[in-house]
Amino acid sequence: MRLLCVGDVCGDQGCGYLSKTLPKFRKEYSIDMVVCNGENADSGHGITKKYANYLFDYGVDIITTGNHSFGKRESYDFYDECDRIIRPANYPPKTTPGRGFTTFDMLRYRVGVINIMGTIFLEPLENPFLCFDRIIGELKDCSVIVVDFHAEATSEKKAFGYYVDGKVSAVVGTHTHVQTADECILSNGTGYITDLGMTGPIESVLGVKKELCIKRFKEQMPVKFETADGECSMGCCLFDIDEKTGKTRSVQRFNI
Repeated sequence: MRLLCVGDVCGDQGCGYLSKTLPKFRKEYSIDMVVCNGENADSGHGITKKYANYLFDYGVDIITTGNHSFGKRESYDFYDECDRIIRPANYPPKTTPGRGFTTFDMLRYRVGVINIMGTIFLEPLENPFLCFDRIIGELKDCSVIVVDFHAEATSEKKAFGYYVDGKVSAVVGTHTHVQTADECILSNGTGYITDLGMTGPIESVLGVKKELCIKRFKEQMPVKFETADGECSMGCCLFDIDEKTGKTRSVQRFNI
């Protein structure tokens, strides 16, 4: 199977660019399934049903999120209602809306998608390694499994990739909005990239207007961030996976 993973979509600009780019790209590369991080889709902070459905309409099959999962309170019920959008599995399950993993039926086989968040420089959630151990058994009927590891520290992402090597088909890092050039297949057959990058305005600071970020760093006072305008790009990675073995055969990185 050909699985495309798309980096964090930022605001209306990122959503608009994805709507123009993904359908053509999906057709050109004969992509079977698309997993996309959408935690910044609504104004750069959170996601709502409206924005999730927009991404679904233009070719996204499963939406993952991260530390901005609950930036919009109106999304809470939608997380419970829709099994095509997930939040990090290491949020407290009894008090948090939604689910941390899901499955997608490809008719001949099933794909499991797990969302986990790192804890270095982020919220003190359940240990992501132990969280993975806790939930991987729930996906025994899935031939292919992909993990969106939403984390700040590259060291934590790399360590997690090696930890799950051979247990899942692919691990993609999200959150930093800066694409890394380390896509590879690990020794036991798991495809890996430290960060997919983002889908949003190029001339920006991680999708935010550069002037606002400069002001924040220079004056060290709170600033309300706004998504930048201008030309956009879509950071993504294409994995060719053997659905029988669950191993990745090739990895190709794009910044379109």
